[in-house]
Amino acid sequence: MITRTPVSAVRLGGRPDQPLLLLGPDLGTSAQALWAAAAVHLAEHFQVVAWDLPGHGTNRTPLEAPVTVAGLAAGVLEAVDAMGRGLQPPTFHYAGAGVAAAVGLQLLLDAPARVESASLLGAGAVAPDPLPERPAADADADADDEGYAAVRAALAGFDVRRRLGRIATPVLVVAGADDATTPVASLREVADGVQDGRLEVVAGAGRLAPVDAPAEVARLVREHAFGPAATALEDMTTRFEAAVADVWGAVASRPGLDPRSRSLVTLTALVVGGHHDRLAQEVPLALEQGVGVEEITELLVQAAVLCGVPAAEAALRAVRATLAELGEG
Repeated sequence: MITRTPVSAVRLGGRPDQPLLLLGPDLGTSAQALWAAAAVHLAEHFQVVAWDLPGHGTNRTPLEAPVTVAGLAAGVLEAVDAMGRGLQPPTFHYAGAGVAAAVGLQLLLDAPARVESASLLGAGAVAPDPLPERPAADADADADDEGYAAVRAALAGFDVRRRLGRIATPVLVVAGADDATTPVASLREVADGVQDGRLEVVAGAGRLAPVDAPAEVARLVREHAFGPAATALEDMTTRFEAAVADVWGAVASRPGLDPRSRSLVTLTALVVGGHHDRLAQEVPLALEQGVGVEEITELLVQAAVLCGVPAAEAALRAVRATLAELGEG
C-alpha cells in the first residue's frame, strides 16, 4: 500500500475556467522560485498551480512516514482532487523538473487517465548516480534539512526504466544544454522509451531550465499541451490585435476632430456595431475627454431611434454597468 506524502498547492496565475496546469519543483527548490517567471507566460493559457515538496517552500507539514516518489504522486493527486468541484476527478496538464519530473513519470504509470500531457524537465527514468549533495552555502530557505534529506532518499529508490513502455500519454522531455547533472542521453532514454515521446534541448539552460529560459520553457509546455497549430493561431491573433492597435492609434491622432467629438463618434460606432465590451472600455475615456453622462444618454436615445431599440438596450446595459463601477449617475 502506498503511503501518501502531503504536498502544498501554490497558485501562480490564470483563471479557474482555463485548463489546469500543475507545476512541480526540483530538490532544494520551491515552486515559486523555480516556476514564477515561466508562470507569467503560462497564465495566459492555463490555470497555473504549482506544488511544494515536503520541507520545501510553503510545505511545512510534519513528516510522519518515509517519503517515496509514489507517495508524492499520491499527494499530488490528492491536492488536485481538493481543487475539484464536481463528481469527476479533475484532469490536468503537468510539468515538473528534477524530482517533480520523476513524480510525473509515476503519475503517468499510476493515474494515466488524469494527465492530459506531461512535460518533464531534467530527470531520467532512474535516479542520477551519484545523487546531488546539498550545497554547503545553501541559505535561501527553500528547503529545511529534514525535508531535503527525505526527498533525496525518495529519489534514491526511483527506477521505472522497465515500465516506460506502458506510458501512452504524450510526453515532452526537456533537457538543458548546459545541465551537467542529467546528461541528454539519459533523457533521450525516456523520450524513446514511452509510447509517444519527444526530446527538446534548450540552449543556454542548465538543470533549472524554467529559471534559465522561462519564456522558452513556457512555449514548449504550451505547444506540447495544445499543439503547434494552436500556438500559431494565438500568435497570429496577437499580431492582428497589435496591428489593429497601431491603426487605432493612427486614427485617434488625426487632427480633424477634437478629442471630445472623437469620443462621441467612437461611442456611436460601437453602439451601432454591437461591440459592447469595447463600448464599456471606451466610456471612461469619453468621460475623461469631457463627454457628460447626459450626452451619453442622449446618444443612446438617438441610437434607439436610428438603429433599433434592442441594439440600444444592450448598449445601455453595458454603459450602465460601467457607470455604476465608476460611481457615476
